Amino acid sequence: MNNMFKSLIIMAAITLFYWGQPTQANAQGLTERDLPAVLEKILQEHPELVLDVLRQNSEAVLDIAQQGSNVRRKRNLEAQWKQDMKTPKKVALEDRPVLGNAGAKVRIVAFSDFTCHFCRQASQSLTGLLNQYGKDVSLVFKHFPMDEDGISARASRYFIAIGMQDAAKAWQFHDILFAQRDALLGQGDAFLKKTAEGLGVDMKRLNKDLRSRKVSTILAEDIKDAQALGVEGTPHFLVNDLVVRGALPADLFKAAIDMARKGK
Repeated sequence: MNNMFKSLIIMAAITLFYWGQPTQANAQGLTERDLPAVLEKILQEHPELVLDVLRQNSEAVLDIAQQGSNVRRKRNLEAQWKQDMKTPKKVALEDRPVLGNAGAKVRIVAFSDFTCHFCRQASQSLTGLLNQYGKDVSLVFKHFPMDEDGISARASRYFIAIGMQDAAKAWQFHDILFAQRDALLGQGDAFLKKTAEGLGVDMKRLNKDLRSRKVSTILAEDIKDAQALGVEGTPHFLVNDLVVRGALPADLFKAAIDMARKGK
């Protein structure tokens, strides 16, 4: 079996070599046209070789399959994004804190939920991308809590109210909540309060703002925008006018940013 396997590998190597040099192949009595038939005959007579190759090179085979899947997925996304560019997306951004350069060429708008596991993953990827692109990319965080009466909505209200005091502290709050998602889910309101206090937020003003009409309006606008865009789950992003659904791998998210930067 090992000899057969080696023979197949040698034959494949010969195939590649001769395909690049048809003249030499002809000289040795083996034409470019013959090679597929020769290999097909070997595999027909010894089909077990295919399984042997797969077993002995399972990791490599899976890597190749994944690469092919990623290439197809990227192609499909790029086709979708070209269509997205034709339809401008308008969402409410007033009074939302901006992370990065407010005048950046590419603005990422995130519809997210502080209790969402995949939103947490996406926030980590975004941090790296924002650092990579610097002043060319900015981020705005909009809220689409899965439970409008639960801890996810109350976390959103905290973020909005803290942002009304200090945008930098709001983004620190954002990072802490995602980094310590388990504590947020386990401790609820006590964790929100403790985190805000730890950031030096004016708690008297915060308690007032949490119940304010302005905070309620911003949260309602975010939910309305998400529904108008057909957002079905979080995370969901606009990269300028390109739609990114879910926590894409960093390389695919980067592809969206690059396309948005070029604007075509």
